[in-house]
Amino acid sequence: MISQSASGTGPSTGGSSSETTAVSVTRSITATWWYTVAGILFIEGVVVPLWLEAMVGLGLPRATYLPVFIAGLLWWASTFVLLLDYRDRRSDHGVVRRARWLVPLLVAVAVGVLAGILSGLWLIAVMPLVQSAMLLTWPPGVRWRVTAAATLLLVGVSALDARLAFDVQNGFEGLPTLLIGYSVVIPAATVLSLWWWDVLVTLDRARLSEARLAATQERLRVATDVHDLQGHHLQVIALQLELAERLMERDPSAALEQLRAARGSVDDARQGTRDLALRFRSTSLRDELANAVDLLRAAGTDATVEVDGDCDAAPADVLGPVVRETTTNVLRHGGGEWARLSLTREGGSWRYRIANDAGGHPVDHHDGGGAGLEGLQRRAEDAGGTLEVTRDTGEFSVTMTVPGVAS
Repeated sequence: MISQSASGTGPSTGGSSSETTAVSVTRSITATWWYTVAGILFIEGVVVPLWLEAMVGLGLPRATYLPVFIAGLLWWASTFVLLLDYRDRRSDHGVVRRARWLVPLLVAVAVGVLAGILSGLWLIAVMPLVQSAMLLTWPPGVRWRVTAAATLLLVGVSALDARLAFDVQNGFEGLPTLLIGYSVVIPAATVLSLWWWDVLVTLDRARLSEARLAATQERLRVATDVHDLQGHHLQVIALQLELAERLMERDPSAALEQLRAARGSVDDARQGTRDLALRFRSTSLRDELANAVDLLRAAGTDATVEVDGDCDAAPADVLGPVVRETTTNVLRHGGGEWARLSLTREGGSWRYRIANDAGGHPVDHHDGGGAGLEGLQRRAEDAGGTLEVTRDTGEFSVTMTVPGVAS
Protein backbone atom coordinates (compact mmCIF):
# COMPACT_ATOMS: atom_id res chain seq x y z
CA MET A 1 0.00 0.00 0.00
CA ILE A 2 1.36 3.40 -0.98
CA SER A 3 0.27 6.57 0.80
CA GLN A 4 0.82 10.13 -0.26
CA SER A 5 -0.22 13.29 1.54
CA ALA A 6 -0.28 16.93 0.61
CA SER A 7 -1.14 19.75 2.90
CA GLY A 8 -1.92 23.15 1.50
CA THR A 9 -0.04 26.04 2.86
CA GLY A 10 -2.26 27.91 0.63
CA PRO A 11 -3.93 31.52 -2.29
CA SER A 12 -2.48 34.59 -2.21
CA THR A 13 -0.89 37.68 -3.47
CA GLY A 14 0.84 40.49 -1.77
CA GLY A 15 3.38 41.04 0.92
CA SER A 16 4.69 43.71 3.16
CA SER A 17 6.23 45.48 0.22
CA SER A 18 3.22 45.22 -2.05
CA GLU A 19 1.44 48.47 -2.58
CA THR A 20 -0.13 47.67 -5.92
CA THR A 21 -1.56 44.18 -5.48
CA ALA A 22 -4.52 43.12 -3.40
CA VAL A 23 -3.94 40.45 -0.80
CA SER A 24 -6.35 37.56 -1.22
CA VAL A 25 -6.45 35.36 1.87
CA THR A 26 -7.22 31.76 0.97
CA ARG A 27 -8.47 28.93 3.15
CA SER A 28 -5.02 27.48 3.59
CA ILE A 29 -3.62 30.52 5.41
CA THR A 30 -6.78 32.03 6.88
CA ALA A 31 -6.24 30.18 10.16
CA THR A 32 -2.65 31.44 10.29
CA TRP A 33 -3.90 34.98 9.83
CA TRP A 34 -6.27 34.70 12.77
CA TYR A 35 -3.50 33.19 14.90
CA THR A 36 -1.39 36.22 14.02
CA VAL A 37 -4.22 38.62 14.90
CA ALA A 38 -4.89 36.82 18.18
CA GLY A 39 -1.21 36.98 19.10
CA ILE A 40 -0.92 40.69 18.43
CA LEU A 41 -4.16 41.49 20.25
CA PHE A 42 -2.98 39.42 23.21
CA ILE A 43 0.30 41.35 23.31
CA GLU A 44 -1.60 44.62 23.29
CA GLY A 45 -4.19 43.44 25.78
CA VAL A 46 -1.59 42.76 28.45
CA VAL A 47 -0.47 46.40 28.36
CA VAL A 48 -3.70 47.82 29.79
CA PRO A 49 -3.54 45.91 33.12
CA LEU A 50 0.12 46.93 33.38
CA TRP A 51 -0.99 50.56 33.08
CA LEU A 52 -3.28 50.08 36.05
CA GLU A 53 -0.53 48.33 38.00
CA ALA A 54 1.79 51.29 37.45
CA MET A 55 -0.93 53.71 38.54
CA VAL A 56 -1.45 51.68 41.70
CA GLY A 57 2.28 51.87 42.35
CA LEU A 58 2.12 55.64 42.04
CA GLY A 59 -0.71 55.75 44.58
CA LEU A 60 -3.11 57.53 42.20
CA PRO A 61 -6.78 57.93 43.14
CA ARG A 62 -8.97 54.90 42.41
CA ALA A 63 -11.35 57.10 40.43
CA THR A 64 -8.71 57.32 37.66
CA TYR A 65 -8.45 53.56 37.16
CA LEU A 66 -11.77 52.96 35.40
CA PRO A 67 -11.43 55.76 32.79
CA VAL A 68 -7.92 54.56 31.91
CA PHE A 69 -9.10 50.95 31.68
CA ILE A 70 -12.05 51.83 29.42
CA ALA A 71 -9.87 54.06 27.26
CA GLY A 72 -7.32 51.25 26.96
CA LEU A 73 -9.99 48.78 25.84
CA LEU A 74 -11.24 51.28 23.25
CA TRP A 75 -7.72 51.69 21.84
CA TRP A 76 -7.23 47.90 21.90
CA ALA A 77 -10.40 47.41 19.84
CA SER A 78 -9.37 50.13 17.36
CA THR A 79 -6.19 48.25 16.48
CA PHE A 80 -8.29 45.42 15.08
CA VAL A 81 -9.41 47.79 12.31
CA LEU A 82 -5.78 48.45 11.40
CA LEU A 83 -5.06 44.71 11.38
CA LEU A 84 -7.93 44.08 8.97
CA ASP A 85 -6.66 46.87 6.74
CA TYR A 86 -3.20 45.28 6.82
CA ARG A 87 -4.61 41.96 5.63
CA ASP A 88 -6.86 43.45 2.96
CA ARG A 89 -4.28 45.73 1.40
CA ARG A 90 -5.52 47.23 -1.85
CA SER A 91 -4.01 49.26 -4.63
CA ASP A 92 -5.49 52.56 -3.51
CA HIS A 93 -3.19 55.24 -2.12
CA GLY A 94 -3.26 58.69 -0.58
CA VAL A 95 -6.58 60.00 0.64
CA VAL A 96 -8.41 56.66 0.61
CA ARG A 97 -5.74 54.89 2.63
CA ARG A 98 -5.33 57.76 5.12
CA ALA A 99 -9.10 57.88 5.58
CA ARG A 100 -9.11 54.23 6.67
CA TRP A 101 -6.33 54.88 9.14
CA LEU A 102 -7.67 58.16 10.46
CA VAL A 103 -10.22 56.94 13.01
CA PRO A 104 -7.97 54.30 14.71
CA LEU A 105 -5.08 56.75 14.88
CA LEU A 106 -7.28 59.49 16.33
CA VAL A 107 -8.55 57.00 18.91
CA ALA A 108 -4.93 56.15 19.81
CA VAL A 109 -4.08 59.85 20.22
CA ALA A 110 -7.16 60.55 22.33
CA VAL A 111 -6.56 57.52 24.55
CA GLY A 112 -2.90 58.45 24.95
CA VAL A 113 -3.74 62.00 25.99
CA LEU A 114 -6.42 60.90 28.47
CA ALA A 115 -4.41 58.04 29.99
CA GLY A 116 -1.26 60.15 30.09
CA ILE A 117 -2.97 62.99 31.94
CA LEU A 118 -4.67 60.70 34.44
CA SER A 119 -1.57 58.58 35.09
CA GLY A 120 1.07 61.26 34.72
CA LEU A 121 3.26 58.82 32.74
CA TRP A 122 4.74 59.68 29.34
CA LEU A 123 5.07 55.98 28.50
CA ILE A 124 1.32 55.44 28.75
CA ALA A 125 0.71 58.65 26.77
CA VAL A 126 2.78 57.66 23.74
CA MET A 127 2.28 53.86 23.80
CA PRO A 128 -1.14 53.70 22.01
CA LEU A 129 -0.04 55.81 19.04
CA VAL A 130 3.32 54.05 18.74
CA GLN A 131 1.73 50.59 18.70
CA SER A 132 -0.99 51.64 16.23
CA ALA A 133 1.73 52.99 13.94
CA MET A 134 3.34 49.54 13.93
CA LEU A 135 0.19 48.11 12.29
CA LEU A 136 0.26 50.44 9.30
CA THR A 137 1.38 49.28 5.85
CA TRP A 138 4.76 50.94 5.49
CA PRO A 139 6.71 51.17 2.22
CA PRO A 140 9.54 48.69 1.60
CA GLY A 141 12.53 49.17 3.89
CA VAL A 142 10.74 51.68 6.12
CA ARG A 143 9.08 49.36 8.63
CA TRP A 144 12.24 48.32 10.47
CA ARG A 145 13.49 51.90 10.68
CA VAL A 146 10.13 52.93 12.12
CA THR A 147 10.36 50.05 14.60
CA ALA A 148 13.83 51.11 15.71
CA ALA A 149 12.70 54.72 16.13
CA ALA A 150 9.62 53.62 18.10
CA THR A 151 11.71 51.45 20.41
CA LEU A 152 14.14 54.28 21.08
CA LEU A 153 11.22 56.63 21.76
CA LEU A 154 9.73 54.22 24.29
CA VAL A 155 13.11 53.78 25.97
CA GLY A 156 13.46 57.56 26.18
CA VAL A 157 10.03 58.23 27.69
CA SER A 158 10.56 55.30 30.09
CA ALA A 159 13.75 56.95 31.33
CA LEU A 160 11.88 60.24 31.61
CA ASP A 161 9.12 58.61 33.69
CA ALA A 162 11.69 56.90 35.89
CA ARG A 163 13.27 60.27 36.60
CA LEU A 164 10.14 62.40 36.97
CA ALA A 165 7.36 60.10 38.18
CA PHE A 166 9.23 57.43 40.12
CA ASP A 167 12.24 59.47 41.27
CA VAL A 168 14.92 56.82 40.65
CA GLN A 169 17.37 58.96 42.60
CA ASN A 170 15.74 57.56 45.73
CA GLY A 171 15.93 53.93 44.51
CA PHE A 172 14.31 51.66 41.93
CA GLU A 173 11.84 50.06 44.31
CA GLY A 174 8.74 51.70 42.84
CA LEU A 175 9.80 51.53 39.19
CA PRO A 176 7.34 49.46 37.05
CA THR A 177 10.05 47.44 35.31
CA LEU A 178 7.54 44.96 33.87
CA LEU A 179 5.55 47.72 32.18
CA ILE A 180 8.67 49.40 30.82
CA GLY A 181 10.30 46.20 29.60
CA TYR A 182 7.10 44.90 28.06
CA SER A 183 6.29 48.19 26.35
CA VAL A 184 9.77 48.50 24.86
CA VAL A 185 9.64 45.07 23.16
CA ILE A 186 6.06 45.35 21.86
CA PRO A 187 6.96 47.14 18.57
CA ALA A 188 9.55 44.53 17.62
CA ALA A 189 7.24 41.64 18.60
CA THR A 190 4.41 43.11 16.53
CA VAL A 191 6.58 43.65 13.46
CA LEU A 192 7.98 40.12 13.70
CA SER A 193 4.43 38.72 13.75
CA LEU A 194 3.43 40.76 10.71
CA TRP A 195 6.67 39.83 8.94
CA TRP A 196 5.91 36.15 9.48
CA TRP A 197 2.46 36.67 7.99
CA ASP A 198 3.97 38.45 4.98
CA VAL A 199 6.36 35.53 4.43
CA LEU A 200 3.45 33.08 4.39
CA VAL A 201 1.54 35.27 1.93
CA THR A 202 4.55 35.44 -0.36
CA LEU A 203 5.06 31.67 -0.22
CA ASP A 204 1.38 31.08 -0.88
CA ARG A 205 1.48 33.38 -3.89
CA ALA A 206 4.56 31.55 -5.23
CA ARG A 207 2.82 28.20 -4.81
CA LEU A 208 -0.23 29.35 -6.73
CA SER A 209 1.93 30.87 -9.44
CA GLU A 210 3.74 27.56 -9.79
CA ALA A 211 0.45 25.68 -10.12
CA ARG A 212 -0.83 28.14 -12.74
CA LEU A 213 2.47 27.94 -14.63
CA ALA A 214 2.31 24.14 -14.70
CA ALA A 215 -1.25 24.26 -16.07
CA THR A 216 -0.24 26.85 -18.67
CA GLN A 217 2.74 24.77 -19.77
CA GLU A 218 0.51 21.73 -20.14
CA ARG A 219 -1.95 23.69 -22.26
CA LEU A 220 0.90 25.01 -24.41
CA ARG A 221 2.22 21.49 -24.88
CA VAL A 222 -1.20 20.23 -25.98
CA ALA A 223 -1.66 23.22 -28.27
CA THR A 224 1.77 22.66 -29.81
CA ASP A 225 1.08 18.98 -30.49
CA VAL A 226 -2.32 19.76 -32.02
CA HIS A 227 -0.82 22.55 -34.12
CA ASP A 228 1.98 20.36 -35.41
CA LEU A 229 -0.33 17.47 -36.21
CA GLN A 230 -3.12 19.44 -37.85
CA GLY A 231 -0.75 21.89 -39.54
CA HIS A 232 1.09 19.09 -41.28
CA HIS A 233 -2.05 17.30 -42.47
CA LEU A 234 -3.79 20.48 -43.57
CA GLN A 235 -0.75 21.55 -45.58
CA VAL A 236 -0.66 18.18 -47.34
CA ILE A 237 -4.40 18.30 -48.02
CA ALA A 238 -4.13 21.82 -49.40
CA LEU A 239 -1.35 20.78 -51.81
CA GLN A 240 -3.28 17.71 -52.94
CA LEU A 241 -6.44 19.71 -53.59
CA GLU A 242 -4.48 22.36 -55.45
CA LEU A 243 -2.87 19.72 -57.64
CA ALA A 244 -6.25 18.09 -58.28
CA GLU A 245 -7.63 21.46 -59.35
CA ARG A 246 -4.80 21.91 -61.86
CA LEU A 247 -5.19 18.39 -63.26
CA MET A 248 -8.97 18.51 -63.47
CA GLU A 249 -9.11 19.62 -67.15
CA ARG A 250 -5.93 17.96 -68.49
CA ASP A 251 -6.01 14.64 -66.65
CA PRO A 252 -9.26 13.93 -64.82
CA SER A 253 -8.12 10.49 -63.65
CA ALA A 254 -4.97 11.93 -62.07
CA ALA A 255 -7.07 14.65 -60.47
CA LEU A 256 -9.36 11.98 -59.07
CA GLU A 257 -6.35 10.19 -57.59
CA GLN A 258 -5.31 13.39 -55.87
CA LEU A 259 -8.82 13.81 -54.47
CA ARG A 260 -8.69 10.26 -53.11
CA ALA A 261 -5.28 11.03 -51.59
CA ALA A 262 -6.69 14.18 -49.99
CA ARG A 263 -9.52 12.15 -48.50
CA GLY A 264 -6.96 9.71 -47.14
CA SER A 265 -5.05 12.61 -45.61
CA VAL A 266 -8.26 13.75 -43.92
CA ASP A 267 -8.69 10.27 -42.46
CA ASP A 268 -5.07 10.34 -41.28
CA ALA A 269 -5.66 13.71 -39.64
CA ARG A 270 -8.74 12.45 -37.83
CA GLN A 271 -6.97 9.30 -36.69
CA GLY A 272 -3.97 11.33 -35.54
CA THR A 273 -6.25 13.60 -33.55
CA ARG A 274 -7.93 10.61 -31.92
CA ASP A 275 -4.57 9.06 -31.10
CA LEU A 276 -3.38 12.35 -29.62
CA ALA A 277 -6.51 12.66 -27.49
CA LEU A 278 -6.14 9.05 -26.38
CA ARG A 279 -2.53 9.68 -25.41
CA PHE A 280 -3.57 12.53 -23.13
CA ARG A 281 -6.47 10.57 -21.70
CA SER A 282 -4.49 7.40 -21.08
CA THR A 283 -2.85 8.65 -17.88
CA SER A 284 -2.34 5.88 -15.34
CA LEU A 285 -4.59 5.81 -12.32
CA ARG A 286 -1.59 6.40 -10.09
CA ASP A 287 -0.86 9.62 -12.00
CA GLU A 288 -4.53 10.57 -12.06
CA LEU A 289 -4.70 10.33 -8.28
CA ALA A 290 -1.41 12.20 -7.87
CA ASN A 291 -2.71 14.94 -10.17
CA ALA A 292 -5.95 15.09 -8.17
CA VAL A 293 -3.99 15.57 -4.95
CA ASP A 294 -1.85 18.28 -6.54
CA LEU A 295 -4.95 20.07 -7.80
CA LEU A 296 -6.62 19.94 -4.39
CA ARG A 297 -3.41 21.13 -2.76
CA ALA A 298 -3.22 24.05 -5.18
CA ALA A 299 -6.72 25.04 -4.02
CA GLY A 300 -5.55 25.03 -0.37
CA THR A 301 -7.09 21.68 0.62
CA ASP A 302 -5.32 19.22 2.91
CA ALA A 303 -5.42 16.13 0.65
CA THR A 304 -4.18 12.57 1.17
CA VAL A 305 -4.33 9.56 -1.14
CA GLU A 306 -3.92 5.84 -0.47
CA VAL A 307 -3.15 3.69 -3.50
CA ASP A 308 -2.89 -0.08 -3.81
CA GLY A 309 0.54 -1.24 -4.95
CA ASP A 310 -0.74 -2.91 -8.15
CA CYS A 311 -3.22 -0.18 -9.07
CA ASP A 312 -1.96 -0.32 -12.67
CA ALA A 313 -4.19 -3.38 -13.07
CA ALA A 314 -7.31 -1.33 -12.30
CA PRO A 315 -9.55 -0.24 -15.23
CA ALA A 316 -8.14 3.23 -15.91
CA ASP A 317 -10.63 3.92 -18.70
CA VAL A 318 -13.47 3.61 -16.17
CA LEU A 319 -11.99 5.07 -13.01
CA GLY A 320 -9.83 7.78 -14.59
CA PRO A 321 -12.79 10.01 -15.56
CA VAL A 322 -14.39 9.28 -12.17
CA VAL A 323 -11.28 10.55 -10.36
CA ARG A 324 -11.35 13.74 -12.42
CA GLU A 325 -15.09 14.34 -11.98
CA THR A 326 -15.14 13.71 -8.25
CA THR A 327 -12.07 15.92 -7.74
CA THR A 328 -13.81 18.71 -9.65
CA ASN A 329 -16.94 18.27 -7.53
CA VAL A 330 -14.86 18.51 -4.33
CA LEU A 331 -13.33 21.75 -5.57
CA ARG A 332 -16.74 23.17 -6.49
CA HIS A 333 -18.90 22.02 -3.61
CA GLY A 334 -16.62 20.82 -0.81
CA GLY A 335 -15.74 22.68 2.33
CA GLY A 336 -12.16 23.10 1.14
CA GLU A 337 -10.46 22.01 4.37
CA TRP A 338 -9.62 18.33 3.70
CA ALA A 339 -10.09 15.49 1.24
CA ARG A 340 -9.20 11.77 1.44
CA LEU A 341 -8.81 9.61 -1.69
CA SER A 342 -8.15 5.86 -1.90
CA LEU A 343 -7.95 3.13 -4.53
CA THR A 344 -7.88 -0.42 -3.16
CA ARG A 345 -8.45 -3.94 -4.44
CA GLU A 346 -11.29 -5.99 -3.00
CA GLY A 347 -11.11 -9.51 -4.38
CA GLY A 348 -11.67 -9.27 -8.12
CA SER A 349 -12.95 -5.69 -7.94
CA TRP A 350 -11.47 -2.25 -7.44
CA ARG A 351 -12.83 0.24 -4.93
CA TYR A 352 -12.31 3.98 -5.40
CA ARG A 353 -13.41 6.30 -2.59
CA ILE A 354 -13.18 10.06 -2.12
CA ALA A 355 -14.35 11.80 1.04
CA ASN A 356 -14.24 15.46 1.98
CA ASP A 357 -15.64 17.94 4.45
CA ALA A 358 -19.12 18.95 3.37
CA GLY A 359 -19.46 22.44 1.93
CA GLY A 360 -22.38 24.83 1.97
CA HIS A 361 -23.62 23.93 -1.53
CA PRO A 362 -25.65 21.01 -2.84
CA VAL A 363 -23.40 18.18 -3.94
CA ASP A 364 -25.80 16.11 -6.02
CA HIS A 365 -26.45 18.46 -8.90
CA HIS A 366 -24.82 17.89 -12.28
CA ASP A 367 -23.99 19.83 -15.37
CA GLY A 368 -24.60 19.16 -19.00
CA GLY A 369 -21.29 17.38 -19.39
CA GLY A 370 -22.46 14.37 -17.41
CA ALA A 371 -20.68 15.26 -14.21
CA GLY A 372 -22.33 14.92 -10.86
CA LEU A 373 -23.85 11.90 -9.16
CA GLU A 374 -26.15 10.94 -12.03
CA GLY A 375 -23.23 10.83 -14.45
CA LEU A 376 -21.17 8.78 -11.97
CA GLN A 377 -24.08 6.39 -11.51
CA ARG A 378 -24.27 5.81 -15.26
CA ARG A 379 -20.54 5.17 -15.43
CA ALA A 380 -20.78 2.61 -12.63
CA GLU A 381 -23.70 0.82 -14.29
CA ASP A 382 -21.98 0.77 -17.69
CA ALA A 383 -18.89 -0.77 -16.08
CA GLY A 384 -20.96 -3.37 -14.19
CA GLY A 385 -20.14 -1.80 -10.85
CA THR A 386 -21.87 0.07 -8.03
CA LEU A 387 -21.88 3.61 -6.69
CA GLU A 388 -22.38 4.47 -3.03
CA VAL A 389 -22.93 8.03 -1.79
CA THR A 390 -22.75 8.81 1.93
CA ARG A 391 -23.66 12.04 3.66
CA ASP A 392 -22.71 12.39 7.31
CA THR A 393 -22.40 15.40 9.54
CA GLY A 394 -19.49 17.35 8.18
CA GLU A 395 -18.48 14.67 5.63
CA PHE A 396 -19.50 13.68 2.13
CA SER A 397 -18.11 10.59 0.38
CA VAL A 398 -18.47 8.84 -2.97
CA THR A 399 -17.44 5.20 -3.39
CA MET A 400 -17.37 3.37 -6.72
CA THR A 401 -16.66 -0.36 -6.97
CA VAL A 402 -16.02 -1.85 -10.45
CA PRO A 403 -14.85 -5.23 -11.74
CA GLY A 404 -11.16 -5.71 -12.40
CA VAL A 405 -11.89 -5.86 -16.12
CA ALA A 406 -14.37 -3.29 -17.39
CA SER A 407 -17.46 -4.89 -18.85
